[in-house]
Amino acid sequence: MRKNRAMHRVAVLALDGVVPFELSLAARIFGTAEGLYEVITCSLDGAPVATGADYSVVVAHDASVLAEADTVVVPGSEAHAAFTGPHALPEPLAIALGTIRPGTRLVTICIATYVLAAAGLLNGRPATTHWRHAAHFRRHHPRVRLDPGVLFVDDGDILTSAGAAAGLDLCLHLLRRDHGSELANQVARRCVVPPWRDGGQAQYVERPLPASSDASVAATREWAMRHLGEPLSLVTLADHARMSLRTFTRRFRAETGTSPGRWLLQQRLDLARTLLEAGDLPVDRVATRSGFGTAASLRRHFAVGVGVSPVAYRRAFRRGAAVAVSPGCFSGNPEPG
Repeated sequence: MRKNRAMHRVAVLALDGVVPFELSLAARIFGTAEGLYEVITCSLDGAPVATGADYSVVVAHDASVLAEADTVVVPGSEAHAAFTGPHALPEPLAIALGTIRPGTRLVTICIATYVLAAAGLLNGRPATTHWRHAAHFRRHHPRVRLDPGVLFVDDGDILTSAGAAAGLDLCLHLLRRDHGSELANQVARRCVVPPWRDGGQAQYVERPLPASSDASVAATREWAMRHLGEPLSLVTLADHARMSLRTFTRRFRAETGTSPGRWLLQQRLDLARTLLEAGDLPVDRVATRSGFGTAASLRRHFAVGVGVSPVAYRRAFRRGAAVAVSPGCFSGNPEPG
């Protein structure tokens, strides 16, 4: 029985070999949002689970709790990479997944993406996984629209994240989606993590270090964040960094995993969302303060980047409801036109 039916129940399914850090993420992030979520951890049979470290964990529930969950989180295990086809799931796991109610939100961390893919739940849908497994995943699950360059993908009722720390990004995104940026930022501060990380997985892919490390675009990114309402062309940013356009663009992508234009658009969208949630500022003023210039430009970029109009976004958060975002809209943003 549920302790509090007014609370959103998050069930975390611990499978053999689970990465301990990933197992703890949901409880840490959602548990910090006191009174809003009930987080419980289960194993398939309620027995202790051997982790990927040198210890096991004891859980208080078996997989029967999945049937009552509003969100199911599956942390990753190196064993998941063996789930390479529709018949690769162990029978107890397949049965447990089959008990999840339609409409329940499904969340995977790191290579737990293999679990949902092997269950056929990702066919034809966008998803991500750890970049080191991308080629292997594509070979064995070609029907999944894999994007290995992002930190997470929000496809509505199914959300997938990349490496372990990207699970933090995804959990904070869910807080933001459920209850707004203010709460997500508060939880991030309490956990001493950034509320939003720039770029995607590309910035973490193994690559040779630049020949010189004395030049960085970090100071220019910080400066741009303080001047989002002003015209910020690529030339302006490169001049601030005292670099040529070519050098600046190359260093920016090497440090963030994305282009200056895409990064700037994301920062402006985030600022616009915060302004819409926080007060009654007219849409045209929100557009000006966030750097979009006009309400029409804000609406156009908001429709692509968030999936709803600015007015609908504000109305949804004022009701305390989640915004229905477009499929994959948080897997990346188009270059600004």
